[in-house]
Amino acid sequence: MGYQCVDCVREGQRTVRRPTTVAGGRVTGTPLVTPVLMALNVIVFVITAAQAGSVGDNQDSSLFNTWTLLPPAVANGEFWRLLTSGFLHFGPAHLVLNMLALWMLGRELEPVLGRVRFSAVYLLSLLGGGVTAYVFGAAFSNVAGASGAIFGLMGAMLVVLLRRRSSPGPVMTIIALNVFISITVPGISLLGHLGGLVVGALVTAGLLYAPRERRNAWQAGAVVALLLVLLSLVPVRNAQLLDAGLHVVPCRDGVHVCIGVR
Repeated sequence: MGYQCVDCVREGQRTVRRPTTVAGGRVTGTPLVTPVLMALNVIVFVITAAQAGSVGDNQDSSLFNTWTLLPPAVANGEFWRLLTSGFLHFGPAHLVLNMLALWMLGRELEPVLGRVRFSAVYLLSLLGGGVTAYVFGAAFSNVAGASGAIFGLMGAMLVVLLRRRSSPGPVMTIIALNVFISITVPGISLLGHLGGLVVGALVTAGLLYAPRERRNAWQAGAVVALLLVLLSLVPVRNAQLLDAGLHVVPCRDGVHVCIGVR
């Protein structure tokens, strides 16, 4: 019977070059981050529906009112809303549409980018959509939904196709159609969608076009730089809303929160 030196095998494993994605991530099989994100969104929806005692009016819950993006609440220190609002949805139709889009885009992008880089694109796009809606949107708006992150994945897909020198026509058509819907259908945050789209495209470009030499460092720098740019916009809007005296108070129904002026 033959045998192998254990130390020799380990040394060989260290020297064998492992396959990587076009972004430099580890090649994986079945997507993992995408279904986890979908599960988190569904779990949050179930909690809000249970608290509200209604599937259709799940926004009448304490968690929804604590997590949704209310600009005066953010200005008064509740900064988590910029991120947590991306895990809330107004009713089951809103949830199903976003989760279908997440699955269709995520199952294609996650293997291309790798799990860590895909997670960075998703979360930065989500934050980008929230920050854009907060900084440039109406002071009395109420924003929730994963659409900013979904648009970010559309922007990421566009950059991937361009990097691969494939035709971007189909993705550009989908983006144009969704922007048109965002403009024409009332109650949709166009700013949040556009912010997520731009941020998703930018961070993906930073990942895919980083030079091979010290690629990880370049990619980390691009992610951190974009994060700092987004965060730097928040204090400016904070000052505007605080100067206007806007703040959040409990509504008379004891469930919702209302915006007051000092």
